[in-house]
Amino acid sequence: MFKPYFLQAFVLFIILRSTLAHTLGRSQNGSVSDCRCFPVDQCWPTAAEWAAFNETIDGKLIATVPIASICHHDSFAPYDAGKCEQLQEDWLLPQTHYTSSSSIMGQFFANMSCDPFTDPSAQCVLGTYVQYAVNATGQGDFRTTMAFATDRNIRFVVRNTGHDYFGKSTGSGALGLWTHNMKDIEFFEYSSCNYTGKAMKMGAGVQVMEALTAAHNQGLVVAGGQCQSLAVAGGYTQGGGHSFMASLIGLSADQVLEWEAVTATGEYLVATPSDNEDLYWALSGGGGGTYAAVLSVTVKAYPDLEVAAANLTFTISEGVSTESFFAVVQTWLQNLPAIVDAGAVALWTLADGYFSVSPVFGPNLTVSELQVLLQPTLTALNQSGIPYSSYFAGYPTFLDAYNAMNPFEPVTDGNMGAYLLPRELVTSETNASALTDVLNKLVTGTSVVTGGVSLNVARGQDITQPVANSINPAWRDAIHYFAFGLPYNRTSLPANVEEWNLITNVYGPSIDALVPGGMSSYLNEGNPFDPDWKRVFYGDNYNRLLDIKERYDPNSIFYGLTCVGSDGWEVQEDGRLCRV
Repeated sequence: MFKPYFLQAFVLFIILRSTLAHTLGRSQNGSVSDCRCFPVDQCWPTAAEWAAFNETIDGKLIATVPIASICHHDSFAPYDAGKCEQLQEDWLLPQTHYTSSSSIMGQFFANMSCDPFTDPSAQCVLGTYVQYAVNATGQGDFRTTMAFATDRNIRFVVRNTGHDYFGKSTGSGALGLWTHNMKDIEFFEYSSCNYTGKAMKMGAGVQVMEALTAAHNQGLVVAGGQCQSLAVAGGYTQGGGHSFMASLIGLSADQVLEWEAVTATGEYLVATPSDNEDLYWALSGGGGGTYAAVLSVTVKAYPDLEVAAANLTFTISEGVSTESFFAVVQTWLQNLPAIVDAGAVALWTLADGYFSVSPVFGPNLTVSELQVLLQPTLTALNQSGIPYSSYFAGYPTFLDAYNAMNPFEPVTDGNMGAYLLPRELVTSETNASALTDVLNKLVTGTSVVTGGVSLNVARGQDITQPVANSINPAWRDAIHYFAFGLPYNRTSLPANVEEWNLITNVYGPSIDALVPGGMSSYLNEGNPFDPDWKRVFYGDNYNRLLDIKERYDPNSIFYGLTCVGSDGWEVQEDGRLCRV
């Protein structure tokens, strides 16, 4: 088990690394040469050398200035109370971060290096932010940037939107490859031994809403996450990618026809199920920022369709017992197979005395068909005398339904864990009762919020006949991607440490114990401190993925917490990345 003192030590390390930027020392595991070059080391490029590098990439190098520097008395920018207040109001807007070359949305890994909510006199340092980023626009920028990082032994990260719960897109002393502005989109007929039909090619920076809108304008639909600001070709698809279409067509990684990528050694490759198939296999579900830097992805595009959708909310109000409330929750759980097997996807949230489905999204379903699917839960509510609100509607296109029934997704402001709940937990009365009991104990009388996405990606996989990929096999038997968490404390890192202790050592194990041998998780949105992360995130695929990584990334320039091969490296007290 991952003990609390270990996590506290980890956080002490990242606190120290943001304040010791002017201290030169050796790593705990050996000399500086065992580590990536750090800004205070003699090997770090001079200003003239950075300028020369900038010339080779046509002036695309960006020196990091933390966006919250206006909230502090620091050396970056003058303190501005008015601008700081506006930044605080906008902090949970994704565009606040994805328009920046350095800011990240996973605030725990920003480490309060330069935080808009801390006191103006508090630190504002680069800390865990990248030192520089390259505003990449093509394979030449990819090749030149990775060559410079390799030659100078500098930590390297791939950064897209910064929508990252694991801190993979940032790092102390790192050079970032920023792919956000690569927005090319193309539609065409595609033909291969695996697929014939419409296809959509997207540059690395194309975001979900951009992709869905472009497809809609062509009378088509593609897989895209519930979060409108995600980059489709980034960690979203490379890590799997669930969507409102998942129960019809499978995960986003199941849709990939081609990857355009540049390897760590500068080789440009197109990876398909028949060409560079090992790289194709790894990129399609084995995690982002690990095997190669992606220029674009080509995916299957489907004819647009009608959608029926619904919302449902009920609470523990006066006269409603906890037992009655959770009896209805159990009815909902046991009814999930019928819902997802019909091609629908459901997002639901459970907290103390509160339950909401928002929405049930039914592609190719009518409103009457969706009403039938939800009727067991509605009947249970009526029989229990629990008041509820519900809403059903039909939409002529996917995008119409997506815009109307998918609320704007702000930055997730919390510390969270997650599991893939296997179908067996809801297909028998005994198992469903045990799951309901755990959920009751998890949320009742606590500030824990749970929820996630109910889906059947195995059904979608059967329908679309995809080729093999590196998706965690547990996805194929999952009925629900289940997330749980606690609010992020904006002013106290120790308070967040305590929350991670609870998630890792108390709340997580109570859910994990429902399945002999433990559950698996979604590698984009799980617990980054899970002690069994290789099995949990990758299943039986890990060793093959490691072989592929070593083949395409022989110098191991791609690193991220819980990425394949990351256990060969360790972040030291001062923030430098060193070999174990």
